[in-house]
Amino acid sequence: MDKIYHILKSAHSGWRYLVLIMLVLAIVQALAGWLGKKPYTEGNRKFNVFTLIFVHVQILFGLGLYFLSPLVQAGIRYWKMEHIGMMIFAAILVTVGNARSKRSEDAASKHRTIALYFGLALIVIVASIIQMVQLDPTRTFWGVS
Repeated sequence: MDKIYHILKSAHSGWRYLVLIMLVLAIVQALAGWLGKKPYTEGNRKFNVFTLIFVHVQILFGLGLYFLSPLVQAGIRYWKMEHIGMMIFAAILVTVGNARSKRSEDAASKHRTIALYFGLALIVIVASIIQMVQLDPTRTFWGVS
């Protein structure tokens, strides 16, 4: 079990960079489309779906860690409550944003919905990572822990 825990921990730590990059790119693309009055293309839709998938994979890594981590089993509140709660909330924001953008009629509304929901999710994720760094000085925002 210890080996699986370390593999999941490394995957979860490394995958966060891909999630952050995908979210930032999706937000920039949505803002450019919204403010530039650009059409919502199939490429936009696919990129948003890939971003959603990356976030969901990260949640799966995190849930695996939740059940294997000695930090959670030791009862450390941040890991048992705040971190997982904030991350699941961020994943819900991404999921709802993607679903709502599909239902929107015009391109501006689709872009605005993605920018809003993905942007809020990014804020929640970054806040959770900052909180983690403050609670555990052995971890860094950009360092693989």
